[in-house]
Amino acid sequence: MFKNTVNVGDDYGIVIEARSDKRLTATDYINSLINDFTEFHGDRLFGDDKAVVAGVGFLGKMPITVIGIEKGKTTESRILHNFGSAHPEGYRKALRLMKQAEKFKRPVLCLVDTAGAFCGIDAEERGQGRAIAENLFEMSDLKTPIISVVIGEGGSGGALALCHSDRIWMLEDAYFSVVSPESCANILWKDPGRAAEVAGALNLTADKLYKLGLIDKICRKNKMKELEDDLKKEFEILRDVRTDELIEARYQKFRKMGYRSY
Repeated sequence: MFKNTVNVGDDYGIVIEARSDKRLTATDYINSLINDFTEFHGDRLFGDDKAVVAGVGFLGKMPITVIGIEKGKTTESRILHNFGSAHPEGYRKALRLMKQAEKFKRPVLCLVDTAGAFCGIDAEERGQGRAIAENLFEMSDLKTPIISVVIGEGGSGGALALCHSDRIWMLEDAYFSVVSPESCANILWKDPGRAAEVAGALNLTADKLYKLGLIDKICRKNKMKELEDDLKKEFEILRDVRTDELIEARYQKFRKMGYRSY
């Protein structure tokens, strides 16, 4: 079924690279890009999800709200951050910070790195699906600019919940997909071992997603100053757009995704 479309190995290699415990995490980006960062905690309903690191700071001289999905690096920190799989409290915390940013007219930067939202029973009992859906709904007409950068894994709805943005950027060695290759192979053939075989067909790499028009920019890895400069320029452009035009452009951006004329 996939034999004529898959470049076996290359795309799956990027997936493996995106999961590496050697790569920079959201906290590393925040420490490098943001000055005077102050972290906020809690969703004001249940608790604080440490998989989502969110707060305010300065991008250069620009006040900004930053929301990052943090995986951790060591065994201890990965357990602390639930391996980057957020509970509903994390998404509600993110939304709380986004609405605050809207109130104070701060742009929002989302740093995405997750295999997916946490799918445990407790997360489902506390409204995981609704939390993700509410983020998508509220971000669709948030009255402030939003840029999302996929810095590692962009897995399923857990990533999409922070990617309903004016601009979606990806690192050149990141991936963004509705399903992991392993899960896809398991669904199709009950064999996760065939993940490399389906990775190419999922079109999950930055170059393929850019060609499809689903992301807006491919960022070079380990070029933090370049990323900082690009973010400053793009936020300045977006801040000059009238609010109603910003929201309409965001709507049209997502409305056109997946459209093909024959």
